[in-house]
Amino acid sequence: MQGSAVPYESLMQQAKRMLGTMDIRAKKSLGQHFLVDSGALGKIVAVAELSAHDTVIEVGPGLGVLTAELVRQAGHVIAVELDDKLSLMLHSTFAKCANLRIVHDDILRCHPSSLLSQESKRYKVVSNLPYYITSAVIRHFLESECQPEFMVVMVQKEVARVITAQPSEMSLLSVAVQLYGEPRIVCSVPASSFYPPPKVDSAVLKIRVHAQPLIPRAGAPEFFTLARAGFVLTANSWLIHLRMV
Repeated sequence: MQGSAVPYESLMQQAKRMLGTMDIRAKKSLGQHFLVDSGALGKIVAVAELSAHDTVIEVGPGLGVLTAELVRQAGHVIAVELDDKLSLMLHSTFAKCANLRIVHDDILRCHPSSLLSQESKRYKVVSNLPYYITSAVIRHFLESECQPEFMVVMVQKEVARVITAQPSEMSLLSVAVQLYGEPRIVCSVPASSFYPPPKVDSAVLKIRVHAQPLIPRAGAPEFFTLARAGFVLTANSWLIHLRMV
């Protein structure tokens, strides 16, 4: 006699169940939109090129959907979660995962080297980034002396377009990223892939970090001062032109 089949639980159903069990509501202030699309999840993991030798830092693991895939394929995972309830839930959910360390902290206050072991400083960043700190987190890692090998991150689609812009359309953000790495858009991800759905679509972005920045680190502050002044001057010129039309 065959046993009854275990009903399949989609990522959407899983997210709703976990939020209900823990009496958690997504916080707009923390940009919490949980990934519930297995297709998008698979693309993130595939492009991360994970192996048992990899150390991965995940920012904002949330309900742990991506975390579960990372711990299956990477040698060591460090998940940094700011939310109190989600941090507790992650500790409970992944209590038996020996290759996972959950850090309850603000990633922008954590130097990357402080999260890593003394034996190895090689790592990758793989994350569904909270929208409100996307740019800050990307620069936090790229401008660190302890840079990742590459970053695979889910960001707002428009932000991904800005970051990958070519010279004639570049902004200060695209300059800041491309100084340290080569970004490319892997795929688009619709708002319906998240719960609750955001008001905008997203994209998976991969940034392969240069072996050396395009300018020496010591000259970066002066470079960005000059670049910022250039963008302001260009913006002012356009405003003057528009007022004369």
